[in-house]
Amino acid sequence: MALPRYTTTPVDAVLARMRALDSELPERDGVAVFNRVYLTVTEEVDRRLDAGEFPDPCAAAALDVRFAERYLAAVDAVAEDRRPPACWRPLFQLRRHPGVRPLQFALAGINAHIGHDLALAVVDTCQALGCAPAELEDEFDRVGEVLAALEERIREDLMPGPDLLQIADPITHLLGAWSLERARDATWSAARVLWALRRCGDVAEEFTTRLDAAVGFAGRMLLTPLGDCGD
Repeated sequence: MALPRYTTTPVDAVLARMRALDSELPERDGVAVFNRVYLTVTEEVDRRLDAGEFPDPCAAAALDVRFAERYLAAVDAVAEDRRPPACWRPLFQLRRHPGVRPLQFALAGINAHIGHDLALAVVDTCQALGCAPAELEDEFDRVGEVLAALEERIREDLMPGPDLLQIADPITHLLGAWSLERARDATWSAARVLWALRRCGDVAEEFTTRLDAAVGFAGRMLLTPLGDCGD
């Protein structure tokens, strides 16, 4: 089916918000660490939209914006002394902990955003465009390819120095305990379930709440303090 026209202006708007956060937040703040990672991802998606690399750029832009808006809504909730979704609470609560390393902050943010926000963003986008999740699968996969392509660079940039890369170092276990590919697969399944439950009221709400809580639990494990690793 032909999807409604969707301009890229909202992508520029969310990029502006993330760039403003990047300039405002202290460099070592855990939210700032994730924000830099996510800003890089969103800029790459925007570049690929401009280059015509998405099968349906209007649908891809719609998904990208609704995805970003869920992260920004969590930031706004904390700024206004409201509780963010459970998936985001560990990152905001531990954002200044000296024993949590930058890579942990990045992974915890990615976990919250992929594990919870992306599933809801797929449903938001389908409702806005009048389509089913299957019609967004190509765009979902292309956004996932961007994340996968950048994940290795993220890990290289935030990895501790060689002196910390010992097999007994707990961070080596954390690196193996979370998988972007598995998270993406689970998210697509969750999005399809939420779409199927969209008219089921309390059942859909319960599923969303439990998804939020489960992702938050995983995030808290990823943010287990490992000791101050210095600069």
